[in-house]
Amino acid sequence: MVSKTLFNNTETAFRLKSDSELERAYFLFKMISKEPLVRIGTAATKFALNLHLPVEGLIRSTVFDHFCGGVNEEDCLSVVDSLYGAGVSSVLDYSVEGKEEEAQFDATRDMILKLIRFADEKKAMPFSVFKPTGFGRFALWEKKSAGKELTAAEISEWQRIVDRYDIVCKTAHSAGISLLIDGEESWMQTAADDLCEAMMEKYNKETPIVFNTLQCYRWDRLDYLKEQHARAKAKGYKLAYKVVRGAYMEKENDRAEEKGYPTPICESKQATDENFDAVMKYIIGNLDAMSLFIGTHNENSSYLGMELLEAKGIAKTDSRVWFGQLYGMSDHISYNLAAEGYNVAKYIPFGPVKDVMPYLIRRAEENTSVAGQTSRELSLLKKEKERRKL
Repeated sequence: MVSKTLFNNTETAFRLKSDSELERAYFLFKMISKEPLVRIGTAATKFALNLHLPVEGLIRSTVFDHFCGGVNEEDCLSVVDSLYGAGVSSVLDYSVEGKEEEAQFDATRDMILKLIRFADEKKAMPFSVFKPTGFGRFALWEKKSAGKELTAAEISEWQRIVDRYDIVCKTAHSAGISLLIDGEESWMQTAADDLCEAMMEKYNKETPIVFNTLQCYRWDRLDYLKEQHARAKAKGYKLAYKVVRGAYMEKENDRAEEKGYPTPICESKQATDENFDAVMKYIIGNLDAMSLFIGTHNENSSYLGMELLEAKGIAKTDSRVWFGQLYGMSDHISYNLAAEGYNVAKYIPFGPVKDVMPYLIRRAEENTSVAGQTSRELSLLKKEKERRKL
């Protein structure tokens, strides 16, 4: 029987945090809880970095060290080892965003290949990860998704994206490292889904290596999953998905309104929650053909995932099901799940401080806009501070 009080255990949740790290976390979430401060802080940080003002040390010692593992993969090793000591695996996420040049896409490909080889030598790192726009221009993904005819130059450019995908998937397959491919905006995602499906067909014949992402704030994802299941069954390969709620809701709704098409986003938070749970339930009901990475900070969905596994007699350690959260967030879910014996991984972003700032700003804005998330972090940190005083 799954205990609905499991995530209340703050001693386990914050076992890796020193008193000073606990205080820093409390201070950060206190700041993030104030929307005007987040707006002013992000604007001031961008301004200071663009002017090359000496603020990197301050960023590094506060928000960067809380949400990121380091400036390079070697820098992350102490965090990876520390987490693994608590039963939590790591997904090193090279969180450099918004690049536009071919040389930068090749550099990202080379970094992902390096991370796969890095993970191959480290039991604590069973996954690698990348974003589609890390391998090619957003505008090209968008044009391809819209079904528009590509120019000769764009056809060559697209082939280079396919080649980057293929070498990364091939390397992951050879190493036995699972590869999580992140989801992005809906108007570029169709091309990303199609390419990921092609890689699944090629590399998921026996073991699900390539994972696509299902963003469940999109109301069409369960139907899409069922279509994928039918195709994979017919062609004889396995599916693998990271299931998340999604990170671009306001941008999606604004664009739909601006361009006059129906929003792809669920009509309410409750509808999104129900969609997420239905997708998770469908995959757990078909584990003979699929693997699942449950990417959620939602307690109810985490409890439901545990209950579904128990009801179907699936072992907590079954390699086909993982739970995952972001580093620096929802430790009460991650470490308590790990203590119970479930497969748990933390996404650990890393990269040069300036290059990772877009990611950090998104995290701050997300914590401000997601109702209850920051207040939950604060109340848990406060509870642990009081427990330690006693």
